[in-house]
Amino acid sequence: MSTKKVAFVGLFISLEVLLSGTSIPVGATKIMPLQHTFNAAAGVLLGPWYAVTAAFFTAFIRIALGTGTIFAFPGSIFGGLVVGYLYKTFKRDQAVFAEPIGTAIIGGTLSAFLFAPAAGTGGSVWFFIYLFALSSIPGAIIAYFFIKLIRKILPRINWEEL
Repeated sequence: MSTKKVAFVGLFISLEVLLSGTSIPVGATKIMPLQHTFNAAAGVLLGPWYAVTAAFFTAFIRIALGTGTIFAFPGSIFGGLVVGYLYKTFKRDQAVFAEPIGTAIIGGTLSAFLFAPAAGTGGSVWFFIYLFALSSIPGAIIAYFFIKLIRKILPRINWEEL
């Protein structure tokens, strides 16, 4: 475990929680593109498991603070995981554009079948995929430019060797 990566995980969690007030309530969910921006960026810069850790703790804290719902778990964890594995495999920043696959398709499906019934709400699989895509697609696009900016601002950091 890298101390530097753990520090960056803490930074990502802090930023995501701080910016969680920018969410848009839609039905039982809260749409937050910046959450997906940081999930995708963490997947590329830190790797899949660090991205999952950041997403999990961010979701937990957001729910505790009332700025997130139970859907924060499936709506965030899988995006960073998919991005992280694709980046690990192909070493291309464009992996961030796979964030909606993890969030909308995997997270949306789990939300419809597991989390919505547990929360006592309804919604079809397509309903959750649509809602999560509304949030994760803009988040992935922002993440691409965010990563380019980070690499330009912090050129001395070798993200691969953290």
